Amino acid sequence: MSRGELADAINERVWQTTGVRRDLDAHAIARYERGIVRWPNADYRRAMNHILGASDAELGFVRARRRQTSDKQPDRALAVNLFSPFGPSIESSGLGPSTDSTGPVAGRVGRHEIDAIRAATKTAATTENLHGGGSSAVVAANHTLTRFAPMAHSTVSADLRRSLLEAIGNLSSVVGYTAFDAGVFLDADRHFQFALWCADSAGSWDLRASSLADMARRSAFVGDADSALSLIELAQVRSDRLAFTVRAMLSAMRAQYLAALGRADEVVAEVERADELFAVRTPDADPPWMCFYDKAEHLGSTGKAIALAAEARNSIGVAAPRLRYAIDTHGSEYPRSRAFSQIRLAALTMKLGDPREAAALGMEAVKHSRALRSARIATELRGLAAVASTHRRITEVGELRALILATNSDEPS
Repeated sequence: MSRGELADAINERVWQTTGVRRDLDAHAIARYERGIVRWPNADYRRAMNHILGASDAELGFVRARRRQTSDKQPDRALAVNLFSPFGPSIESSGLGPSTDSTGPVAGRVGRHEIDAIRAATKTAATTENLHGGGSSAVVAANHTLTRFAPMAHSTVSADLRRSLLEAIGNLSSVVGYTAFDAGVFLDADRHFQFALWCADSAGSWDLRASSLADMARRSAFVGDADSALSLIELAQVRSDRLAFTVRAMLSAMRAQYLAALGRADEVVAEVERADELFAVRTPDADPPWMCFYDKAEHLGSTGKAIALAAEARNSIGVAAPRLRYAIDTHGSEYPRSRAFSQIRLAALTMKLGDPREAAALGMEAVKHSRALRSARIATELRGLAAVASTHRRITEVGELRALILATNSDEPS
């Protein structure tokens, strides 16, 4: 049942048993789930006992006088329904991965377990960045999350609760991104939403923003730039709580979605805002999941935004240097990011510059993408081939198109 369906069923049950009309809604169910309301009124509790076949204790309801200090969440400022603009009936209980008998039993968790989660996250992220989200990476990442996700419901001291939930949420984001890169969108959605639930439960504004940014990337990739823009602007709520690096990333992404929606006149101002935020960042203060967002990533991201706007202005001059810098300076641990910038620069040059130069750039992109099992890279390459069709009679361009088609037909799984 969705939150809304459960609320309707409760209202109906109360009416049947008491003759009193109630207007419980999905938002109230969300407050019960997050523990904001720990002891609903008796009519609601009896209705839920009947509908769900569970006792008060099994539903997590506790009288106020029994509430322990350690049960309190660290930042009640996030006690809002994060899903309400997009799907208020989504249930947090359905967002995490299913667990099996091989996973740890939820018990007492301490720093050792949190460090283990962080180490597993680093391993999964490194694999995904180096090789993409191929099927084997998805299976391995899902296994890792299945192992650690139950710890979100473990007993933990108040001073470690936020660290635990941020660690699990970060892991879920990485696993979701692996699925996203492999084109397994339903799994990606589930993991991104679980990461968002962790952020909400932890009171972590930075993780909340990053989780929403992941959701925005997924929406934009399937052509829904409007939803992507909505998600990014939701992530920017209370930006004063966010690290400057996070704020710079969100502005760069917002510029991309403005460009995709044809609002080219707003793109330059948004990129300038992103540059200003990036210039004053303090990397030592960044959350660990932002380690990827260095200067190369920033210029690649803003370069993508300006490249989209450059088509409307028929100008290649501003975007190309950013993309070129990203290509030249991405570290060896981020080959996929370099390939994305190469493909985007090749496509931009194919549209607005010298097709032969674009073909040479495209050849390099294909060469560097061969070791990547990435559905997103394959899609971007097909887009480059489509752009190149205008100049297909040029020998170099024809060879590039043929190479892309051959590479995609033999894409590794």
